[in-house]
Amino acid sequence: MLEGVSDRANKVYDAMKAAGLVGEEKMANADRITQMCKMAKTMVLAGLQELEQKGYAKRKARDKAAGYFIVPGK
Repeated sequence: MLEGVSDRANKVYDAMKAAGLVGEEKMANADRITQMCKMAKTMVLAGLQELEQKGYAKRKARDKAAGYFIVPGK
C-alpha cells in the first residue's frame, strides 16, 4: 500500500503494477486501466490524478489518448 493516497489510488496503482505499466515504454490509456481495475472511469481518473500529484505515476500526451505509467523506482 502506498502511503498518503486513497484506497482508490492504491487500487489503480496495484492494477497498473500487476500489468507491468512501469516506465514510459509500457504506458496505457485510461480506458485500458479502467478495464484492468474494474472500477468506474471517473474513479480511475481521480486515482490517476492523485498518483500523478504524489509522483507515483506520470501522464504523457499522445495523438489520440494520453498514456499513463508508473514512475520506475516508486
